[in-house]
Amino acid sequence: MRTAGLFLLPMYLSLEVSVGKATTIYAINGSAILLPCTFSSCYGFENLYFRWSYNNSETSRILIDGIVKNDKSDPKVRVKDDDRITLEGSTKEKMNNISILLSDLEFSDTGRYTCFVRNPKEKDLNNSATIFLQVVDKLEEVDNTVTLIILAVVGGVIGLLVCILLLKKLITFILKKTREKKKECLVSSSGNDNTENGLPGSKAEEKPPTKV
Repeated sequence: MRTAGLFLLPMYLSLEVSVGKATTIYAINGSAILLPCTFSSCYGFENLYFRWSYNNSETSRILIDGIVKNDKSDPKVRVKDDDRITLEGSTKEKMNNISILLSDLEFSDTGRYTCFVRNPKEKDLNNSATIFLQVVDKLEEVDNTVTLIILAVVGGVIGLLVCILLLKKLITFILKKTREKKKECLVSSSGNDNTENGLPGSKAEEKPPTKV
């Protein structure tokens, strides 16, 4: 059982599918958008099956599917549900790209798009990745002014705290040196008084004149 488990783990991890780092992308109504998808397999592939599907809260359908014969041939489309879709994929230079271009976007195109891959060479092992498309009227520019102000204020506060700490250390150092010098001065003065009387640890006292 342990041997089987160790064998299945790398098999499961060998087929990977990616739609990029972004989980959500935005596009303007009426424009075109590239939906990225790439795959990789440590064991290679033959007659690899792929498909793109769309779903939202109301509907679900397969947009396009096809086959990639091997790493020397480009993906071939078998079924395409929408003429606005173009397969932009290529296996040249080991890109293993099965991305699609969706043109003339409509607001109804908003939803989840899933790229699914199945590899017969890995005993029909399959994997998928999903990206969310939001079709908007216009793309809003992000105003970073507030963020920059906050960063400037935080930076100023940190700088002020550092200055205060440095000033505190400097004052402490000066006071310490002042005390040390004062102490040395007192010790030196005390030593001089004792030497005059010849007795250590006490000041010289004047003796009253002897009465005759």
